[in-house]
Amino acid sequence: MADLLIEGLVKRFGDVRAVDNLSLHVADGEFVTLLGPSGCGKSTTLAAVAGLDRPDEGRIIVGGKTYFDSARGIWLPPEARGCGLVFQTYALWPHMTVYDNVVFPLTLRKVSGADRKRRVAEVLALVEMEPYADRYPHQLSGGQQQRVALARTLVYQPAILLLDEPLSNLDAKLRDRARAWLAELRTRLGLTTIYVTHDQIEALSLSDRIVVMNAGRIAQVGPPQEIYERPADPFVADFIGTTNFLPARVAEVGAGSAVLELGDGQRVEVAAERPPAQGSRVTLAFRPEQMRAATAGEVSDGQGCVVETRVLSRSYVGGSWQVALDLGGGALRLETATPPAGDTARIWLPRSGGIVFQETAHVAG
Repeated sequence: MADLLIEGLVKRFGDVRAVDNLSLHVADGEFVTLLGPSGCGKSTTLAAVAGLDRPDEGRIIVGGKTYFDSARGIWLPPEARGCGLVFQTYALWPHMTVYDNVVFPLTLRKVSGADRKRRVAEVLALVEMEPYADRYPHQLSGGQQQRVALARTLVYQPAILLLDEPLSNLDAKLRDRARAWLAELRTRLGLTTIYVTHDQIEALSLSDRIVVMNAGRIAQVGPPQEIYERPADPFVADFIGTTNFLPARVAEVGAGSAVLELGDGQRVEVAAERPPAQGSRVTLAFRPEQMRAATAGEVSDGQGCVVETRVLSRSYVGGSWQVALDLGGGALRLETATPPAGDTARIWLPRSGGIVFQETAHVAG
């Protein structure tokens, strides 16, 4: 196992900086996910670590071994790096059995016959594919093929594991099962892992830390709960989960709180460690699960504020309703067991839990 150090990484494609001065340290045994929309630079970063793309600037070191250093003119080819790379396409040899696919990297490395047999048996047991050793890829499900692809990578004991959207080709139910299996496997392996995905559920459920990327840069790094509950900016809040954004003006400022005036003149009080300046324009962000329909006769108090909204639409999504609301020109999405009956709805917003961003605009993912 080994740690990963990336410093000042830059990769250009023409005039576009696909990776723009990225620096990151991944500890030995840590599982870190690069998460972001298409074109944010996550796969380009992974390719730079693997040696599939040569960066223009920066430094990459794994376990004390320099893979790339632009200042010193060092660039190791992929075969000299000892990385394990699993793609979203399984890339199995169709004419080879499961055993032959997995043993192939050891054959190339001239590992002895007895050692080859032992290591293949170990990794097939690890990915729970021992009974399928004599089958061909076309006789396996997509999830089973991905396990074989992972076994083929693990069998030569890589210094670091790189996973490029490995579950994206699976259907929704199979992806859920594969994610649970991968979560269990990563605990058993303890292998330094970089995982690339645009799927926030995968990132939240698998990672020790998440690196949210936007336009080639790191927008935020942190544990999954921190990324979800305390996003650094509107882009992160919008990309991770579902977020309601309300444009507002700061009407009053108190100790650890602020009163915000919404577009229709209604006011809500929110907790704020560093309240914004009075009179400034802000964006108030709430997750749908933080809101609820107000009960009959409920009024604003020290715990939350009750506001009047206009109902735009209702959609039954199985077990609950998603209700689209308008609040002072801001769009809200409410998840509730019982939809509002009329054209208006009274909604309770918590005093704590919402996030106040200084900028009024947010970046859509």
